[in-house]
Amino acid sequence: MAILETWLPPSREHWELMNYLWQFFPLLTLFQWITDWYPQGKTSASSRLNLPGKYAWAVMETPGFVVLLYCMLRIPIIRGIDKLPAANWLMAALFTLHYIYRALISPLYLNPSMSPMHLFIFLSGLSFQIINGTCIGGYLAGYGPTTVQDWAGTAPRIEVGMMIFFFGFIGNIYHDDELREIRRAAARNQKRKAETQGEKAKDGKVDKVYLIPENGLFRVILYPHYLCLGPFRASEWSPQAPRTQKAH
Repeated sequence: MAILETWLPPSREHWELMNYLWQFFPLLTLFQWITDWYPQGKTSASSRLNLPGKYAWAVMETPGFVVLLYCMLRIPIIRGIDKLPAANWLMAALFTLHYIYRALISPLYLNPSMSPMHLFIFLSGLSFQIINGTCIGGYLAGYGPTTVQDWAGTAPRIEVGMMIFFFGFIGNIYHDDELREIRRAAARNQKRKAETQGEKAKDGKVDKVYLIPENGLFRVILYPHYLCLGPFRASEWSPQAPRTQKAH
């Protein structure tokens, strides 16, 4: 049963329309070059429209891989495809692995705290995830390669891409944890200070603490946790990008 008839999962025509329009997405981000308003994370501010950071992030990011997997299960049935190639499921698995960490494990179990998120940021991110998951899911689910022959000759690129992906994924986790350690250290200091003064600690919760770590690639750049996401994006798309013009 379709969630939204001909849109989720998308028909071939609507999927092509979404992909065409999605290429202009960067134009929507131009306002960030002319304003410093970004009410989330370090630059969050008090507002009645704020949402709890951890839970808002999880709900905002999760639809990306959920929608992709939904397309993977529904579109083949609609198109009469008996079995998708293993490579399609491999690409979907890498995407899902990344987002399970990014959307669920990281905010809900690993991050000591997260700043509040404005409703506008939440809705923007949620829209991005739904559209992005639909575009990628549609390609992998039946509007892109649908046979083993369609992936012929791509094995070396897939293998290299997977190695790049896991190096980037591990680097992302490592540098994320360097940032978490700043909050954990602040929480330990807060607890120690409270105990010294005979006060009750705040259950490990700390206010905004932003410092630059000194380990890993933080010694040479400010955002290695984001830099390491680059290989993930590239490795995910590299095996299939040359074939986007050959979609069935």
